[in-house]
Amino acid sequence: MIRNLFRRDDGRRRVIEALHVRINAAARQPGLYLDLGVPDTVEGRFETLCLHVILVLRRLRQLPAPAEDVAQDLVDSVFAQLDSSLRELGVGDLGVAKRMKKLAQAFYGRAGAYDAALDAGDRPALAVALARNVLARDEAEAGTPLAAYVAAAAEALGRQDLDALLGHGPVLPDPAAFASLAGNPGHRPA
Repeated sequence: MIRNLFRRDDGRRRVIEALHVRINAAARQPGLYLDLGVPDTVEGRFETLCLHVILVLRRLRQLPAPAEDVAQDLVDSVFAQLDSSLRELGVGDLGVAKRMKKLAQAFYGRAGAYDAALDAGDRPALAVALARNVLARDEAEAGTPLAAYVAAAAEALGRQDLDALLGHGPVLPDPAAFASLAGNPGHRPA
């Protein structure tokens, strides 16, 4: 089934767009902001989008062909969306190029940090990276609940094959379920 979709460009584009939309929805789950402390700002939304794209790309790297093609098309789609968003905000051509370069560096830097921590099973290092990048905080413990969510999300994605990812999108845990790890069950950051 999947291979047939990738023989036709139109079908391929629709599949990638649907996956991208589902990843955007995952990155906008209210629990990320209300329960895990992600700032509900343009930067916070960029960080959660990057985080979820990185998690899906990790899984795609583990799957057989045509997962590699899906991964590249997904990255292309995400960066096309970012480019379009900058243009909608009124950023000119020269400004878009400079900002896209910075966004790409941020994305790939975060991917390296998150991948290394997840690959090593190093939850404290993951918490530090997430606290710094996603939560914009220096306290590593601030990233502990988010790190637990990310590790659980990576584990959940590890049980999904390409058909599942493309069919109904990434199935991820509810971020609110990790709020109690903040040391104050039921706490909802302001």
